[in-house]
Parts: sequence; structure tokens; C-alpha cells
Amino acid sequence: MNILQIARLKNKRRHHPVVSESPQEVMRDEWLYNAAEDLLRLTNVSFQRRMRGPQGVTADEFALAVDEYVNNRLANCEVNTPALGWLLITTATGNPDKTAMAELLGNSDHPLGKLGEIAEALLQPLADDALIAAAEDAER
Repeated sequence: MNILQIARLKNKRRHHPVVSESPQEVMRDEWLYNAAEDLLRLTNVSFQRRMRGPQGVTADEFALAVDEYVNNRLANCEVNTPALGWLLITTATGNPDKTAMAELLGNSDHPLGKLGEIAEALLQPLADDALIAAAEDAER
């Protein structure tokens, strides 16, 4: 190989990195997504490893995290409409305003939206223990 071919090869490798997730990373991502979906359905997420206490995130803890997130957006003047007022009014009349909710939560690229992001942020520290607990349960 000449110098030009070597440079092209190095450049090609630099621009197209091989993305490979280990089976552990795939399982972790799947657990996080599924557990986030559970929280969005207001279902508590819990598990217990051998010889340890129960761990998890309750629907109440999730609701509190959403509340804190929205309150921070309001306090930081990141919401420029009366979205909270509209959401409360329309919810009271039985037809929640999804536009107001979207304004309060902000943009997200997460498949489950900003609520999914918040749920996963709560679940991230627990994911490894949850997978270990599942493996321990499978051994029984």
C-alpha cells in the first residue's frame, strides 16, 4: 500500500466508526425503555437482588420528578405561554390540551418524549442492578 491508500483508509475509519453494542448494552437499553414505559403507565418499577432490599422507582416518584422538571422550566422562564393554566382548565373540563402539555415539557428526541427522558433519568442508576436481579431470578 502506498501512503495515499493508507491515508484514505485511516480517513475512512475515522469517519465511519463501527457501532457495536454488546448484548449487555442491548439488554440494558431494553430494560430502561420497558421500565420507562411502565412508569408512563403509572406502574411502579421494582426489583430485588439476592440478599438486598427492594429497589425501584414508584409512580409517585416519577410524578414528583416531572413536577420538579416543569416547575424548573417555569421558574427559568422557558415556557412563554399560559400553558399550565390551559392544561389545568382543559383537564378540568375533561379534554386535556396536549399542546399545553408539550409546551410545559419541551422538545425531546426520545421515542417516549420528554416524559420518557425523565423516567429513564430516574431509572439509569438502577439498570445494572435490575439486570443482575433478573439474572439471579433466572438461576432459580
